[in-house]
Amino acid sequence: MASVSPEPVGGIVDADGRLTAADPRLEQLQREAGSELGRPLAVPQLAFIARLARKLGVTISRPALAAAAEVDLDLWVRAEPEGGDVRLTIESWVERPPQRPRWPDDRPAPADEIAADKRFELDADLRLLSLSRDLARQLGTEASEAAGLPLTRLVQLEADEGGDMPLLRALAGRGDFSGQRAVPRSGGAPLILSGQVRLGAGGEFAGFAGRAASERAEGGALPGAPELDELLRLPLDRIVAEARHIAERGQGPLRSDYATYAGDIMTASRHLLDVLRSMSAPARPQEGAGEGRIDLVALALEAAGLVQSQAAEARMTLEVEGETALPARGDARAVTQILVNLIGNAVRHSPDGGTVRITAARGPMAEISIADQGPGVAPADAKRIFEPFEQAAPGAGGAGLGLAIARRLARSMGGDILLDPGAGPGARFTLRLPLA
Repeated sequence: MASVSPEPVGGIVDADGRLTAADPRLEQLQREAGSELGRPLAVPQLAFIARLARKLGVTISRPALAAAAEVDLDLWVRAEPEGGDVRLTIESWVERPPQRPRWPDDRPAPADEIAADKRFELDADLRLLSLSRDLARQLGTEASEAAGLPLTRLVQLEADEGGDMPLLRALAGRGDFSGQRAVPRSGGAPLILSGQVRLGAGGEFAGFAGRAASERAEGGALPGAPELDELLRLPLDRIVAEARHIAERGQGPLRSDYATYAGDIMTASRHLLDVLRSMSAPARPQEGAGEGRIDLVALALEAAGLVQSQAAEARMTLEVEGETALPARGDARAVTQILVNLIGNAVRHSPDGGTVRITAARGPMAEISIADQGPGVAPADAKRIFEPFEQAAPGAGGAGLGLAIARRLARSMGGDILLDPGAGPGARFTLRLPLA
């Protein structure tokens, strides 16, 4: 049965995201989330609302879901900027029993699984921060020696039947993961990895805290593709519908920038729906079965729109030039994924206030080039950066997977991704696909 708190619950979040003052209930929730008063607000939903209110400079009032130690919480949160701080007022605080897992697994775990401590922590680049003694022993190493090593130095990550890697998808989406198969390089039985997002001192993504378990026999209680499709697709359909309603000002006059935000949400949600369909669809019987006629320029504009908020934060300009239409053959969803990756890389490696140029050209093949103003790629690294888990420079951010995946997708459609070493300052990557 749900329990309702009749009194509002308040708190103050400072400009650095720290919860500097809080009523007892909010302070207790902060402690249960692993933080304390005077430290960064550790409840992700509340921290996001506070950041959004500060960024927009307006009062925001919206629902939020959170999990306390023993109950789930339905909250209605009001966030009001006050100078550099944000005042949080939780106007509705409803406690209810925690929701049971949608797909419970009632099979008893083996005794050795219960006794073993197989924990690990990864940073944002998938390097090991810590490793329990039991897991280190199973991976043929010492916990002290493993610190700082890439996870893939100790295990080989394997894709599932649909070609997906849950850990990599979680890394891209900054979310939790489960069901990642990993084979110890030292030999031994495969492991199944799962993990939850770790947040840094400023509330930013800082990696994963995870556990490993021995691989179970087939027939486990994981959701099938149709169930997973229904579980995720229906909320996304609702998001698209609500965002369209807002963008079309269906509830009355609305500031133009809010309507633009709603349009961005609608575009991003549609892209996620496309990705979801690819995840739940059966494996293609043959290469190229999902390909058709596409317009590379239209897809480049869509990809640029998906990256626009990232560019705006860095005060960067995305310029699309060249052909106004460029018919090619390929899979629209895969091409959008490639272009989002290439444009996102260009934004990440360019200086604040710079320009990323996206150029469409027709030659023997249809081409989209993305040029940035960053440090560029050394000739010695031109081949290496297309290998999995490789980066042009240490500490560049990410796990070094985007270019490898993008090139694999491009080649599966009869195209390729090339690096132009003589494009001047910065880097210039070109996606080439067959003309339609």
